[in-house]
Amino acid sequence: MLHISKCIPQGQGLAPVLLKRAATLELDWDTRQKSRFAATDSAGRELGVFLPRGTVVRGGDVLVAEDGSLVRVAAAPQAVLRITHCSQHGTPFDLTRAAYHLGNRHVPIELTPGHLQIEPDHVLADMLRAMHLTVVETQAPFEPEGGAYAGGGHHHHGHDHGHGHGHGEAHAHEAQHSHAPGHVSHEHADCGHDHSHHHHH
Repeated sequence: MLHISKCIPQGQGLAPVLLKRAATLELDWDTRQKSRFAATDSAGRELGVFLPRGTVVRGGDVLVAEDGSLVRVAAAPQAVLRITHCSQHGTPFDLTRAAYHLGNRHVPIELTPGHLQIEPDHVLADMLRAMHLTVVETQAPFEPEGGAYAGGGHHHHGHDHGHGHGHGEAHAHEAQHSHAPGHVSHEHADCGHDHSHHHHH
């Protein structure tokens, strides 16, 4: 097993010829935000990756093994929800609003001028559709914004990670606020009103 403990963001300062010859490694977002994981690169080598805590590996970053060999990271396609504004009656501003609501829930989001991408989550998908957005499940590389993850925000990390549990709590929390047992279906029924979202600001 080859040990790796160094990551060079976007391979800065490395000669292009070295990068061309480097083995590659496709990793999904879940793995790219862990600082310790095992993987096998395109040359078939077993890698043991031990990066400084809180390191988030991006597609294009280069890992440096203890023997000096380089491994170029690619963001692997994974299941994502692609969110776009409705072409008939929506406007690009709907996307801005969606990004704001998702950001409030500390959901990792990839922002592009034409769409947002998040990890699959049917509760969020329903909320977004109720806001007149088009939500499509697709396979694509996922590179969420730095925001909470870059720099000092590592404590968020652990908190976001238990994807499964975190949402349940948030949900129970919202249900209390709106005192409506049929919370989600109710939101569905009258699209125009999304005041249930504003409660917890």
